[in-house]
Order: sequence, then structure tokens, then C-alpha cells
Amino acid sequence: MTRRSRTYVAIPPGATIKEQLETRGMSQKEFAARMGLSEKHTSQLIHGDVQLTPETAVKLEMVLGVPAQFWLNLEAIYREKIIKVEAENDMDEDEVIARKFPYNEMVQHGWIEPARTTKEKVVHLRKYFGVVKLSLLGNEQITKIACRRLKTTEKSDLALMAWSQEAKKMACDLQVPPFAEKKITTVLPQIRKMTTQKPEEFMPQLKEFLLECGAAFVFLPHLQGSFLQGASFMDGNKVIVGLTTRECDVDQFWFSLFHELAHIILGHLHQPEGTSESDERKANQWAENTLISEVDFEKFLDREDYSQKSILNFAHQLDIAPGIVVGRLQRVGLLKDHQLNTLKEKYELLEF
Repeated sequence: MTRRSRTYVAIPPGATIKEQLETRGMSQKEFAARMGLSEKHTSQLIHGDVQLTPETAVKLEMVLGVPAQFWLNLEAIYREKIIKVEAENDMDEDEVIARKFPYNEMVQHGWIEPARTTKEKVVHLRKYFGVVKLSLLGNEQITKIACRRLKTTEKSDLALMAWSQEAKKMACDLQVPPFAEKKITTVLPQIRKMTTQKPEEFMPQLKEFLLECGAAFVFLPHLQGSFLQGASFMDGNKVIVGLTTRECDVDQFWFSLFHELAHIILGHLHQPEGTSESDERKANQWAENTLISEVDFEKFLDREDYSQKSILNFAHQLDIAPGIVVGRLQRVGLLKDHQLNTLKEKYELLEF
């Protein structure tokens, strides 16, 4: 089969064999009989679907009177041209993909080297992800990610891949023991109590708790267009939990963290096709009910008092940050998105 790219054309030796047969007025059926080959194999040889071997080259010399080395040279040129055709076509395809990555942001964060041309970007991105071509990033065996984000687009998918790859690189040197689901379940109440602390107090302890349970915790800057809140995934046998700086207030941080822990505890990371919308809803529900139990929340709703004073009292009773209560009320529509946001403490977490 003739293969083409912008610059190269790979023509199989079979095209020359066909010309020789036409000159001689020899049918493919007769040619197959003279070569001692099946008609199917002969057809494949003419169309370039099978490799022309030294043995076949010798047979061609006997049948067509053209030296074996001539056929072997044609085969070598054809195979070399195929490599060039595929490489050029792969590069053209990858250049389209590379333009959709937030490359400049990745450079600014020190994740990847600067590039002068799109081709350089492609090469750097291939090395960054450890793939021979960027189109392979769509393979679910390469990118198994459970994540919480607000919107999904092609560009956001690529930004998510870049973010998660950096998280893997950060976690690479961490010595993480095997994941222990029972252990992480027992420390959940202690992690929940951290919501009332300042980041400088809880962050070192949170990282240590998760590490002891077999999960590497990383915190990375948000990439524009990723709409990403957090992600959890397996890297080999290592469990990685990551959060971004996007909308990093007390409610977003803890809800996103517990959402990612839900994916781990509910077994979503081991699914061959990744997480579904149903899994995301289940993770949301688990996070909400772990932070504030459904029973406690319903009791609070029965009072029908969503004032600041009432929220502060309720949060104090539960030993939880008031901003988390505000976020829960906003999500169910009992408070508007702008109401009582003063209770949502803003976190500065980049230094961690």
C-alpha cells in the first residue's frame, strides 16, 4: 500500500512487481503458481502488506529475471520511507495537540522546558509524558484519573493530563507504603477536625496522615482552563491525591479533598474505564456526609435559621469550619453563592 505524508511517498516493491507482470501479460494467479506462493500471499506482496524477504527476492530473480538485490533495495527504501511518512504524520497530528496544552503556564511553573517552535513543544511534551506520540494520551491505560472539576472540554482534559503528570513527578521520590483503606477510615475524624485549623497547622500533619495510610498528597498551582479542583489516581501501585489552588477557600479545599478521598475509599481508582458521572455524584455525596452527616444537616435545616449566628453555633457544635456549612447551604440552594462568604476563609497554600 502506498503511504503518503506532506513530504514523503512510500511506494511498496509490489508496485514494481505489478508493472513487471503487466509488461509480461502475466496474471497474478500464474505469477503465484510460478513463485510457489498462495494467491493470498501474492496479493499481499503486491500491495505491500507483507515484507519482501531475502527468500522472496531470490524467487523474484528466478521468475522475473531481475536481481534479488534490486528487490531488497526497493524493500529497504520502502520501509525507510514508511518510517518517515509515519513520523511526519505523527508530528503534524501532535503539533495540533501541542497547541492546545497550556504550555506557557507549564513553563512558568517550571514543569517543562521553553520551546521556540511547535515541533520543539511536541518533543518536550512527549518526553514530559513519556510517550512516543501525544495522541496516545487518549489511551485510558495511560491516564486513569478520578477528579473533581467544574467543566469538561478538550483543552481542560489536556490541562488535567499535564497537571496530573506533574503530580506524579512530585510524588515519584516519596516512599509510600501500600494503601491501607482501614487505616484511612480510622483517621478521617482526625482529618475532619483539621478544618478548624490554619494551613500552617494542619498541612504538615495532613500530609503525614495520608502518607502513613499509603497515599501521596501533593498541592500544585491551578492551570487556566482546567477547571480542576482536585484529582486522585494510581501511579503503578502508588495512590496519589492532589489539589489545586483554584478557588482555594476553606470549603473548596476540604470538600475537594474529601471528594478525592471518596474516590479512593469507594474503589473508583481501580476501574479500567475511569470514573463515571455516577461515581462523581457518589463522591460528592460521600464528601458532604462525611464532613457534615445527613442527620446533623437535616436537624439544622429543621430550625429554618440560616443566619450567621446560627451557622457559627452549628459549626461550633460539630467542631467544623463555618465556611464548610456555608458551602453546603449554597450547594443545596438555601444560600446564594455570594451570601456569607466572609465565613469562608481564604487559604494561601503555595508554600506547602
